[in-house]
Amino acid sequence: MSDLDSEALPLPPRYRFRDLLLGDPSLPNDDRVQVEFYVNENTFKERLKLFFLRNQRSSLRIRLFNFSLKLLTCLLYIVRVLLDNPAQGIGCWGCLKHKYTFNASSSEINWAPILWVERKLALWVIQVIVATISFLETMLLIYLSYKGNIWEQIFRVSFVLEMMNTLPFIITVFWPPLRNLFIPVFLNCWLAKHALENMINDFHRAILRTQSAMFNQVLILFCTLLCLVFTGTCGIQHLERAGENLNLLTSFYFCIVTFSTVGYGDVTPKIWPSQLLVVIMICVALVVLPLQFEELVYLWMERQKSGGNYSRHRAQTEKHVVLCVSSLKIDLLMDFLNEFYAHPRLQDYYVVILCPTEMDVQVRRVLQIPLWSQRVIYLQGSALKDQDLMRAKMDNGEACFILSSRNEVDRTAADHQTILRAWAVKDFAPNCPLYVQILKPENKFHVKFADHVVCEEECKYAMLALNCICPATSTLITLLVHTSRGQEGQESPEQWQRMYGRCSGNEVYHIRMGDSKFFREYEGKSFTYAAFHAHKKYGVCLIGLKREENRSILLNPGPRHILAASDTCFYINITKEENSAFIFKQEEKQKQRGFSGPSPHVGPSRLPVHSIIASMGTVAMDLQNAECRPAQGSGGGGAGMLALPTENGSGSRRPSIAPVLELADSSALLPCDLLSDPSEDEGTPDDDEGLSVVEYVKGYPPNSPYIGSSPTLCHLLPVKAPFCCLRLDKGCKHNSYEDAKAYGFKNKLIIVSAETAGNGLYNFIVPLRAYYRPRRELNPIVLLLDNRPDHHFLEAICCFPMVYYMEGSVDNLDSLLRCGVIYADNLVVVDKESTMSAEEDYMADAKTIVNVQTMFRLFPSLSITTELTHPSNMRFMQFRAKDSYSLALSKLEKRERENGSNLAFMFRLPFAAGRVFSISMLDTLLYQSFVKDYMISITRLLLGLDTTPGSGYLCAMKVTEDDLWIRTYGRLFQKLCSSSAEIPIGIYRTESHVFSSEPTPPTTQSQVSVDVEDCEDTQEAKGPWGARAGPGSGSTGSRPGCGSDPAGHPLLRRKSLQWVRKLSRKGSRPSGKAPAAADWASQQRLSLCGRSERQELSELVKNRMRHLGLPTTGYDEVNDSRDTLSYVLINPPPDTRLQPSDIVYLIRSDPLAHVASSCSNKLSSCNPETRDETQL
Repeated sequence: MSDLDSEALPLPPRYRFRDLLLGDPSLPNDDRVQVEFYVNENTFKERLKLFFLRNQRSSLRIRLFNFSLKLLTCLLYIVRVLLDNPAQGIGCWGCLKHKYTFNASSSEINWAPILWVERKLALWVIQVIVATISFLETMLLIYLSYKGNIWEQIFRVSFVLEMMNTLPFIITVFWPPLRNLFIPVFLNCWLAKHALENMINDFHRAILRTQSAMFNQVLILFCTLLCLVFTGTCGIQHLERAGENLNLLTSFYFCIVTFSTVGYGDVTPKIWPSQLLVVIMICVALVVLPLQFEELVYLWMERQKSGGNYSRHRAQTEKHVVLCVSSLKIDLLMDFLNEFYAHPRLQDYYVVILCPTEMDVQVRRVLQIPLWSQRVIYLQGSALKDQDLMRAKMDNGEACFILSSRNEVDRTAADHQTILRAWAVKDFAPNCPLYVQILKPENKFHVKFADHVVCEEECKYAMLALNCICPATSTLITLLVHTSRGQEGQESPEQWQRMYGRCSGNEVYHIRMGDSKFFREYEGKSFTYAAFHAHKKYGVCLIGLKREENRSILLNPGPRHILAASDTCFYINITKEENSAFIFKQEEKQKQRGFSGPSPHVGPSRLPVHSIIASMGTVAMDLQNAECRPAQGSGGGGAGMLALPTENGSGSRRPSIAPVLELADSSALLPCDLLSDPSEDEGTPDDDEGLSVVEYVKGYPPNSPYIGSSPTLCHLLPVKAPFCCLRLDKGCKHNSYEDAKAYGFKNKLIIVSAETAGNGLYNFIVPLRAYYRPRRELNPIVLLLDNRPDHHFLEAICCFPMVYYMEGSVDNLDSLLRCGVIYADNLVVVDKESTMSAEEDYMADAKTIVNVQTMFRLFPSLSITTELTHPSNMRFMQFRAKDSYSLALSKLEKRERENGSNLAFMFRLPFAAGRVFSISMLDTLLYQSFVKDYMISITRLLLGLDTTPGSGYLCAMKVTEDDLWIRTYGRLFQKLCSSSAEIPIGIYRTESHVFSSEPTPPTTQSQVSVDVEDCEDTQEAKGPWGARAGPGSGSTGSRPGCGSDPAGHPLLRRKSLQWVRKLSRKGSRPSGKAPAAADWASQQRLSLCGRSERQELSELVKNRMRHLGLPTTGYDEVNDSRDTLSYVLINPPPDTRLQPSDIVYLIRSDPLAHVASSCSNKLSSCNPETRDETQL
């Protein structure tokens, strides 16, 4: 076999595939055959058809030539009419001319003026040439378009008109007497109209652009009207040659007057042929024009629905952004427009909305308002179609916002639609900046190419988690990302509303340090030093910066960070520095006396650099050690950090505060071990009630539930917990605990109620288990889930300590009791996906609101944070129907909305206290990123979603009675900066308040704000359960007794005295003893009814606990905080007085930021005990 293979000869060259492709020069020329391939049939007819019909460009040229010929024939007809004069004689070519005079009394018609006209020789020659060319062209097109039915071609209207207007001229060449025969050449206007329509179609096909149906229909209607008028004018003028011999202008006047239905009657046809023509033309107009108008109106209505096109000329000369949504709701539209146009430099921008659904009635009504009609353009179309993207001029847009439909039941499907839209826009306009909103975190990596991405569930769960350890974080973030004037509530008689509204105007701004008047003087000094003195002098709060060579933003990098002129500073203030005015006269006077004053918040656009509190500088700089006193105008300097006095407030001198040093003193910072912090393990087994102490380790979670989650150093279990141990209400072979009481947790529980264990819940756990949270302060987390979690989610959470789950629903009392609600400090109710869509939009929150209201009544001491779909439903949280104070707040909200406020809902008590929020409020975060591209990064750092090395984190500190020696927020700022390098950014304040729903007891007007609070009976009559609020500073603990000394209640303020007087004008007066006593007795009866209702609720809960075998000792049925209100003050003025139970928001520097150079695993920072909890 091998011999045969070796003897086989190679194939001849003509049989080789390579030679067939490349050719073989050795082959003889006789064997070659050249083959030509044609796209069309290679015949003469096919080539003519390709040139005249199929090729768009050549066909366009032919139709343009044909259109020009038709217009030329009409023009030659007008010339012939103008040169013709019937008075000179009428007759055929070469015949004797007869003069004709019209006789109105005679009924006979002389047809000679109608059949014969006077045609000059030169004009006849030109018309013959044009007719011959038109005839030949028509016959050629008939030949090329012939498809077997010749009669169909012959009886076409266009062919008949061509024969009527061309064939008689050709006959006159062979029969000269017919040269003066009348030929209705003016009918060529209809052929010109037909040629124009075909020409426009070929034009759009040739330039490969879509034509506008609206433009075509308007053009057809205009041409139809023009042809009708031209035909009527020429026809009546010619027929009236046998009558009064009208000229063209008079005939045109008659046609216009007739077709417009005016009919003056000064010009009328005299003979019946012209009268018949008028009747025919009117009938044609009555048939043709309504059809044209109907088509035009239909297209106009369709265009109104779809929105037409965005002008390319406008796109090239004006700036616009495109908003792509699945369905446009009025709330989403108004949030976007109010936030987008709140910035002055965006006033000249246009907003193009691209939505696949038809505009609803509410949106249409809003877009008809002159404020928006000139700036907002609605286009009905899909972002997946290039034609619609071209209509929106996406390639010329400044930005494209792609929002997901959060009201969809299937949120994953909504994300998939958003991803496809983002891909389509990126493919069509790669240079257009993309701002994308994603619902599910697992879908975020599909759109990581976008310039800015906001994941709703990530932000939502992280915000809910921080709400449990930093109260009202949701309100704080919402106020920061909303554009506000800071004028909300300034006309209110309530002091807290004026202060709360003014501080809500604070936003985050940025400026280059070398260009800043706020921070330029602190170049070369520490970040903490600059933060304190900028707040003291200008009232601004420096929270972070960004190095020129580094793209990462650092929040409070600490005292070791030295500022450079190229740094970008991020600060919180009422307005940006560029819009601020500086007045230095008062400051210079103060410097001459040895101190400088702080800058109060005067208004949204003026920050005068002078103090309204004369003693502020003295208070802040009153130091015990005179040797360490800084120079004039400076709060820093000195070699060492001053220690706090051992007995605060003792002696005749007020306690002092150490200065903030210009440069960090390394000797004052004690090294500590990051991974083994002894201060966190001071507890002994006895402290843990006999339970074994579980050692935690610090590390990165080994399993992330989705791609794209930011790695965060957390407290972890040394060994992953088995899945069976994660179930709270069922024991296993590892432990026998079946309820929260058996576990013996030292700290209060945090319960999260959700429908499913989505990947977003992972972001709820991570911020609560971050490495900078002290171990002894970790709260157990219980996930109350409607559906059983899958193994992937359990694999992700089994490494975290004290994280459990339980199957149950928030509307089931047994499930709440089993998961340990009576041992919980916070309950978070997440909006369920299955209830987000309802037949009536705003009813989507109905079930959640009613369930939460029930829990408020059953567990009054429980802090409940609720997520709602619609922000407008916040007014139903803790609803009190007959509360006059709530009614006054409702009127205030309406007034603020009428004044154009973007935060009209901010004065609702549940929102101000951080008890409720809607994720739609964070839509403005994406909108603000168009102007402030750093807002998403700063928000994620505050929420703990991202951890940048060297960047601080958000935490909170509670002000106690022992800390009131600080007195003011400015002194607290200095104390925190000097001792622990922490930057305060705001206060969460809780005040006692009068919520009057019934007439006040018979007391004098001057005792209203105090005595109403002090009397137990009156206090119990306020709430629906008759619960009593604790007397001290919003504390949730109850206190027996009817009355107490008002001096023992620091927060019993007289702020609401004016409003209480207004609300109680109809109450009893001191002069009326009997009516006052009757009201007081009725109030006592209401208090008894309240007690009975509360006792019924208490017995209901206790009975269920006994039925489930749970101890009833931990249930607190009388605790109620209904007589307190809470609100957030962002960056309050330095002279703001501190109050007990104030919670201060802090940005604490990163413990990992200062690692000693000699030992990489040592942390050169403050004392660990100070890092865990700031001691004043």
